[in-house]
Amino acid sequence: MRETVRRHLGKVMAAAALAVTGTAVMAAVTLPGTAGADDTAGTAGSGPAARQPGPGADGVRPGVVERAPAEGKNGTGRDPLTDDEIRRVERIALNGHTPAGGENVAGGRGPQRLTVDLADPDAGELDDPDAPRRADATFYDYRSDTLVTETIDLATGKVVRTGTQHGVQPPMSRAENAEAARLLIADPLGAGLKADYRDATGRELTTPGQLLLNGAVYRASPGARPAALDKCGEHRCVRLFPKVVNGPWIDARSLIVDLSARKVVALGRH
Repeated sequence: MRETVRRHLGKVMAAAALAVTGTAVMAAVTLPGTAGADDTAGTAGSGPAARQPGPGADGVRPGVVERAPAEGKNGTGRDPLTDDEIRRVERIALNGHTPAGGENVAGGRGPQRLTVDLADPDAGELDDPDAPRRADATFYDYRSDTLVTETIDLATGKVVRTGTQHGVQPPMSRAENAEAARLLIADPLGAGLKADYRDATGRELTTPGQLLLNGAVYRASPGARPAALDKCGEHRCVRLFPKVVNGPWIDARSLIVDLSARKVVALGRH
C-alpha cells in the first residue's frame, strides 16, 4: 500500500465518485474541498467600519446577511425537524423500542444511531395541510446486522411504526467512519496509512481525530475476491477516504473495513 499511497500523497482526488468493478459496487462520494480551511478574511472587526463596510471598487456596497430567526421547539407542516424535535425523537426511539440487546459500532450497548429525518406523509395525506408530523429514526444493530427504523408521531410522542431490514446499508455516520479509522490504524494493514501520515506531518498517527474522514459503503459481488469480503452488503463494510487535517488526501482505497466483523481486508488478496 505504501507505494500506492505515496504516489497520490498531496493530490486531491478529482472524482466525486470512484467506479469499482468486479469486487464491489461503491456509492458515489462527494469529498469535501480544502478551500477556506485557513481563511481568516471573514473575521469581523469591532469599529464602525466593520459594522458598515464601504463600497467596493464598483461603488456597490457588499450585501449584508441577516441573522437566522430563532428556532422554535416544534416545526409545522413539512418544515425541517428542529433540534428539539430531533433530540426528542432519539430519546423516544431508544427508550425501549429499539432492540434491547442491540450493539453499536464500537461494541457498546444499544444500536448505532444513524439519522433522524422528517417522515414522508402517507399516501392519503399528501394534500392534507393538517397531516400528522412524523419523524423516522434509523439505527443499525451490529449484533444482528439489522437496520431498524422507528416512525414517531411528533405530536403524541408515540411510535407508530417499526421496521427492520437486512442487507440495507445507508450512508455511514461520522461515528462509524471514526471507528473504521480506529480499526485501520490499529491493524498491520494500516502501516502504509501511518507511514504516509508521518511523511506528510512529521508526527505519528494514533487516533482518528487526526484525520478528516469520509467513507463509502462497500458491497461485494457474489463470489468476488477476496473471499473475506463476501459478506459485505450483509455486513456493514466501509472504504475510507482519509485526509490529513489541513493537508493532503491519503489514498486508502485498497483497504476495506468490515465493521460487523471488526476486521480490515486488502483488496486483491485471497
